[in-house]
Order: sequence, then structure tokens, then C-alpha cells
Amino acid sequence: MSSDLEHATPGFLVWRLSMKWRVAVDRAVAPLGLTHAQYSLVASLYGMHHAGLRPSQRQLADHTGLEPLYVSKLARALETAGIVDRTRDPADPRAVRLSLTQDGQAVARRAIGVVHGLLDQLLDPLGGLDGERTRAFSGELAALLGVSLGPRADRAAGSDTDPTDSRHAPSDQAPTVQQHSDQQRSDEE
Repeated sequence: MSSDLEHATPGFLVWRLSMKWRVAVDRAVAPLGLTHAQYSLVASLYGMHHAGLRPSQRQLADHTGLEPLYVSKLARALETAGIVDRTRDPADPRAVRLSLTQDGQAVARRAIGVVHGLLDQLLDPLGGLDGERTRAFSGELAALLGVSLGPRADRAAGSDTDPTDSRHAPSDQAPTVQQHSDQQRSDEE
């Protein structure tokens, strides 16, 4: 691990890894006419189709973790590109059902292959896609994704440590403007 990252917080490491992954996927799927966000929709629709599902935009938003409004915007752009079909649900006229067109299925297969290779490359230090460390890492990530990040009683009551206090930030991270103004306000009180 780089010496800059040895003392970084887990949140900072998650952020850096997610940004590294997003940029890498964006570059990898760009020749197919997709962005990373569009890829997440197309790949999810592909998998859901093979499971016999035709999700609504809301269901796809829940599946991907993207905001429903953003999924709607992405789906419209993918529809314009001829990759996705959007149709009103006859049982619920407010819902829009999504599916891949034939061209969309072909693009999805190619994109999934490209990203699969990229993922194997990323996970090589953990033993690749089928490595024991990768399975353990995936389990840890799933556990973190299962945590609710809403307000907690112990945090609402206050704590002795202010997470915005720059003294608690790793040495490789400069405090943010908000942290500076919060600290200044705290010092003035």
C-alpha cells in the first residue's frame, strides 16, 4: 500500500477505490457508447432479464442504488440510443417498465465481458475473481452495504469526538472548507 494511504480512514479508501473503479469502467465502456452509470443499468437489466424479470424504473433504481430520477434520465438516454425499451406498465400507469432491445442485449454482453476482465485485473492482488480473499472482501463489502446510515441515537445525543475536526483526519487528507469553518465556529463559542 502506498505510504499516502497507510493512515487513511476507511471512508477515504472506499471513496478512492470507488472513484478509481468508476473512471476505469467509464474508459472501458466508452467505445461501446456507454458511461459507467449507463453500464450499471444495462448490465443490471441484462441480469434481470435472464432471471425472467422486467423491472420498473423504481425497481432498477433500488437494485442499482441510484436515485430514481437519475435512472429515469439514464433510461431515456439509453432509449434514444436504441439500447433500452421503456413502456408503461398496464397494471400501473405511473410505472415504466424497462427492457433491453436486441441491440441493447448485444451491447450488454460486450460491456459485461469488458468489465469482467477489468474486475479480474482489479482483484488480482486478492487472488482474482475466484480468490478466497476476494470472496472474503465481497462478504465485507456486502456487510457494509447492509448498514443503515440514518441518524443513530448515540450520535444524535452527541459524542466526544467531532468527525469534522481536522485533528481527526488522516495526515494525507487536507481538512475541507466546511471542516475549517466548523472548527472556527467551535473555537469562537
